Amino acid sequence: MRTNDHASIGDLLNQAEVLAEDYDDYDTEAARQRVSTRADRTDPGDRATPRPPVAAHEQAARDLDLAVALIVDTPQAAAALERFADDDRPDPEGAVVFAALLHLARAHDAAQFWWQFAAGGGNRTAAFCLSLAHGRRAEFSDARHWRAEARRLNAPDGATRAPAARPLLPESIRHQLLTQCHSGSRPTLPARLEAVINRLPVDPDHDFGTIPRPVPTLTRDLPRGHQAPPSAGRPGPDADA
Repeated sequence: MRTNDHASIGDLLNQAEVLAEDYDDYDTEAARQRVSTRADRTDPGDRATPRPPVAAHEQAARDLDLAVALIVDTPQAAAALERFADDDRPDPEGAVVFAALLHLARAHDAAQFWWQFAAGGGNRTAAFCLSLAHGRRAEFSDARHWRAEARRLNAPDGATRAPAARPLLPESIRHQLLTQCHSGSRPTLPARLEAVINRLPVDPDHDFGTIPRPVPTLTRDLPRGHQAPPSAGRPGPDADA
């Protein structure tokens, strides 16, 4: 099934103001340019290779991968995730970052769960990601719904938060994710970082299955590729969540 109601990734990023509203001092256009510059430096011949057109659901999957790579590349991502893990009432901004990590760890249903949580809290970036998540499954009616929600939601009126003291992921890994997106490959976390995500405590959900939840040490565990044992009383996740 194909649809002609699919805008380019640039158009959708601009229309949804993805990242710019949640991370006010982050330059999304500069990030997209960085993707191209890094990849050209890695493989100059790739620029001259024409690429065949792709189906709408395949393009949505690529666009979602790029959006996710940009989300975890933002300087505010670590601080947002820390708030999300520590707060008794998780905020939508941190849920967007956590969902991006789950997507990179191939926990797509769990990522959708947390994007829906964030979109329910009024986060436009989450609604934008949901439109692409449904599009990659060829669920174009749902994709149009969430694209409309992304356009409808208002930007937050709070003050700009200070950047995180440290990035969420090491520079080499963020570079790798963006370069993989540019080359058309699916961005993936190194095995040691994916294992940190897979060992998180989980909760069952009727619609989405097993849902990982963050722990307060997550932003410290990710760069090192380590995971502290779950606290007493917390259920351990399945081996391959």
